[in-house]
Amino acid sequence: MAESCSHDHSESSHSMGTRKLAITLSLVAIYFVAELIGGLWTGSLALLADAGHMFSDMAALTISLFAAWISTRKPTPQQTFGFHRAEILAAAVNGALLFVVAGGILHEAWDRLNSPIEILAGPMMWIAVGGLLINLISLKVLHGDHQHNLNLRGAWLHVMGDTLGSVGVIIAAFLVWKFGWNWADSVVSVLVCILILYSSWNLLKESIGILMENAPRDVDVFEVETYLKEIPSVQNIHCLHVWMIASGLKSLSAHVVVDADATEPFKLDVVRGHLHNSFGIDHVTLQVESSEDPVCSETGVGSCLVLGADHSQHPHSH
Repeated sequence: MAESCSHDHSESSHSMGTRKLAITLSLVAIYFVAELIGGLWTGSLALLADAGHMFSDMAALTISLFAAWISTRKPTPQQTFGFHRAEILAAAVNGALLFVVAGGILHEAWDRLNSPIEILAGPMMWIAVGGLLINLISLKVLHGDHQHNLNLRGAWLHVMGDTLGSVGVIIAAFLVWKFGWNWADSVVSVLVCILILYSSWNLLKESIGILMENAPRDVDVFEVETYLKEIPSVQNIHCLHVWMIASGLKSLSAHVVVDADATEPFKLDVVRGHLHNSFGIDHVTLQVESSEDPVCSETGVGSCLVLGADHSQHPHSH
């Protein structure tokens, strides 16, 4: 006997997230052109680095928009969970892309430290101030949903990196203008890259964790198992799996062996409600087995898995 609980991703939430990504992409694209032209004109590596980061943002936001759209498509016989993982793939690509961009900037910064060039500090500063304003507006647009959606979080981290880049360019422009320290341009670029690498590593690590079907960080699997085993009618729990399909979409499957002589019935709705309220798990699939079932309770977990794969013997659904 199997019981499952379907997950609920509201279409309005996806629509709002897609709209925010589209607005942010438009803002970033406009200022990418301005920073690219400004960097070439002033000779500022920090501006060009920020423009390069903005270009990666444009690619990342485009990927995120596509992922947000495709994740709303209904499940198919082949994609039975739907396309929610597209958002996680996009987040992983974003994180990897940031590593590539940061590596290119670090290489160029090293060259500039060895061979400094003349920089136009005034125009460099005004362009950076404009970039800072654009990035602050973009952060405001993305604010809120980025904490619950890994795809939006990836976009938010890209824009935050740009914001830090703009602040760094402003500082570098001031140092070049006030003291003639052209090396400050390269140093600021390196500092911004370090911050970008730190944030993108966390994003990449979390994305890979979901793709590898790790248990959610905020769910104690042993605590979940203890709760299930302490239910009066439950004799044993095995094949317990807890993972994430996508950001905020936690799933659980387990085989629950119920005492055939129990006076109190196993109440699926109560169990699912507790898993939702206490652990935030919304997609629950429980296979309830009698303690008299020789397939799982008497032959052991290993045999249960083997026989469960043999449809002629005793199929198990998850």
